[in-house]
Amino acid sequence: MLVWFLPLFLVLILIGFPIFFALLAAPGAMLLLNGQERDFALLYRNLYNGMDSFPLLAIPFFMLAGEMMNSGGITRRLVEFSEAMMGHLRGGLAHVNVLSSMLFAGLSGSAVADTSALGSMLIPAMEQQGYTRKFAAAITAASSVIGPIIPPSGIMIIYAYVMGQSVAALFLAGIVPGALVGIGLMLMVKFMANKHGFPPASKKHTWPERGQASLRAFFPLMTPVIILGGILGGVFTPTEAAAIAVAYALIVGLFILRTLRWGDLPHILMRAGLTSSVVLLLVGAAMAFKTVVSLAHAPEALAEFILGLSQNPLILLFLINILLFIVGMFLDAGPAIIVLGPILAPIFTGLGVDPIHFAIIMSVNLTVGLATPPMGLVLFVAAAVSKERVETIARAILPFLAVEVAVIFLITYFPAISMTIPRLTGFAN
Repeated sequence: MLVWFLPLFLVLILIGFPIFFALLAAPGAMLLLNGQERDFALLYRNLYNGMDSFPLLAIPFFMLAGEMMNSGGITRRLVEFSEAMMGHLRGGLAHVNVLSSMLFAGLSGSAVADTSALGSMLIPAMEQQGYTRKFAAAITAASSVIGPIIPPSGIMIIYAYVMGQSVAALFLAGIVPGALVGIGLMLMVKFMANKHGFPPASKKHTWPERGQASLRAFFPLMTPVIILGGILGGVFTPTEAAAIAVAYALIVGLFILRTLRWGDLPHILMRAGLTSSVVLLLVGAAMAFKTVVSLAHAPEALAEFILGLSQNPLILLFLINILLFIVGMFLDAGPAIIVLGPILAPIFTGLGVDPIHFAIIMSVNLTVGLATPPMGLVLFVAAAVSKERVETIARAILPFLAVEVAVIFLITYFPAISMTIPRLTGFAN
């Protein structure tokens, strides 16, 4: 069964099957060919059970909070704050793009929302300042992967749900890696700006002007503080924190900043509902996929194969990073975590790798996969926003992907990068 199962799954994806249907059709076909029709019930039962989870409720709530912030003009305030701080540098708008993604990450935790919200604003602005459209789209797509790394993160909620890890520990472990990705992208922008003569976005702002920009962005920037502070302080669970984020976004948009109207809410709820349904359907299908794969003893076979390659965890981590990077090119991060997490995590924790550390390696690697060709989701979103061809953006994004791959290997071989904050706060050993 295993010999035909995985190739069939990959073929279905490559010929254009939506991932949701491929995740169900491949195991369904294998059950049929093996005369195991009685196990069809496992598919639809686990499809539902995979979504029927209190921890996973955090995902639609965080997406709704992000939609409210974006619709309420919050994104523009973050961009103005970023421009006040970094707009005077050479390549200023590209720096602003990266910093805005880092700030927006603390609101939505979604790479797709980041690309759509910031791209629609910054890509035209960068074109007006002389940047090529492909470069503007590439830096927007590359920086958007910071969204699911810096907390809150939908990817890490899924990992914690599947592997029984602490959401708070994963959130804390993602802070420094996310910042490293942002700093690395800014260094690459600086190098390219000096090489190609990119212009600054604006004159250097005075400190009073920066203070005003900070005040305008104060309430949005308090969102991650409230979320993380509440979770770490034991005031509420991650799911409750997501609901609090929605309430906070609603209050800020309607009553404090008054940039949101009651008439906007139906459209916001519809967009958040559609986006959440896509994610949760993928999670449910991946859970069904994983259950049927286990009938073929695929986890045991893959574990035996991996351990047969080497017993050295450093070599195995290198090989697994390559595998995850390739998987990320074709499969969305959520389903990939659900399918591969239960297989790979026990192998590496058995070799002495901390489970939180491995969770970050896997989450960051698969998140970067969102921006890798040929199937990177944010590439398609960036193409839709910029009206540029996906192939063109894929070529332009390569220098930024090189930076992100370098950060992945730094995280892999220097555990303190991701583990220091969780250990200092008592959420990891």
